[in-house]
Amino acid sequence: MSGDYEAPSINDKAIWDLWLSMHHLPAATAAEEVGIFDALCETPLSFDALADKLSLNRRALSALMAMLCGLNLVTRREGVYRPAPVTRAYLKSDSDYFWGPLFSSYKDESRVHKQLLELLKQGETDMSGRPVEGWAAGKITPEAAQFIAKFMHAHSLPAAVAAARSGAFRGVKKFLDVGGGSGVFAIAAAQRDPALQATIMDLDTMCAAAEEIFVKGSGVEARVDTVAVDMFREDWPQGYDALFFSNVFHDWNEKTNAELARRSYDALPSGGRIFLHEMLMNDNEDGPLTTASFSMLMLRGTQGKQYTLRELTAILEGAGFTGVEAIQTSPYYSVVSAGKA
Repeated sequence: MSGDYEAPSINDKAIWDLWLSMHHLPAATAAEEVGIFDALCETPLSFDALADKLSLNRRALSALMAMLCGLNLVTRREGVYRPAPVTRAYLKSDSDYFWGPLFSSYKDESRVHKQLLELLKQGETDMSGRPVEGWAAGKITPEAAQFIAKFMHAHSLPAAVAAARSGAFRGVKKFLDVGGGSGVFAIAAAQRDPALQATIMDLDTMCAAAEEIFVKGSGVEARVDTVAVDMFREDWPQGYDALFFSNVFHDWNEKTNAELARRSYDALPSGGRIFLHEMLMNDNEDGPLTTASFSMLMLRGTQGKQYTLRELTAILEGAGFTGVEAIQTSPYYSVVSAGKA
């Protein structure tokens, strides 16, 4: 793709909703099979009580319960889950109107249903070949890098243009896009601000893919470059007043994100800023539905999830950052920022 990135004539909310609807039915069928609906119809339960009662993996259950709340099958008030009236009527196994027999015909056909059961019962499923494993290992093949760059660019371009136009990066002079993938955010930011210098930091094959496919012909080649760094094992470059992460923290657990935040703090000068571009879960962890489904995708393929603003604030403040704030930049995405004193 060449030339300036333009905002689309209509936002992509419906496309995100369409893509992530893949988890709607499997979330319900998995919940029914492990007994969540029956357990809640018997008595309202806290998260821990539900996990203990059914012997379910807590990480998987957390993602699933957010989905069920988003689907309006379950409610969460003051930390306690209750079944919605429609669940009592149609998803309780001894109801005259139980849909279980119909759902059962889809379970064997659904790979997602099977994965969710494995995650709920065992806490793990086969994640071989997932992109996040390449970043964890510090090695991605050139072929995989080309695919990942195109995949990430496809769903990130409208959000990148929106973030660049939001004013979130006002005053930034040197912008380091950590785990930048296709470089779409660095390119969009540089196109928006003719004084901005941007660098895409990623593994060597990802940098090569970004340069070949997206930086070349973008019109900002002179101000957007790449630096090959394994962010977990190598020193980070210095001299940037802003570090930017899009869809990076959602790949990792709290411990790993705390380390990324600490390394960011150490790499930034006084007055520097960190920016996290993520879909935020409600603080009550009951949606929004599409964000909860994105978190389910993270459950199935990464070590992370979609975080709440409260959780990201705790991670950033724990590394020393202050002044955490968030602005919504597109239908589902927000930019969370904080500064180094």
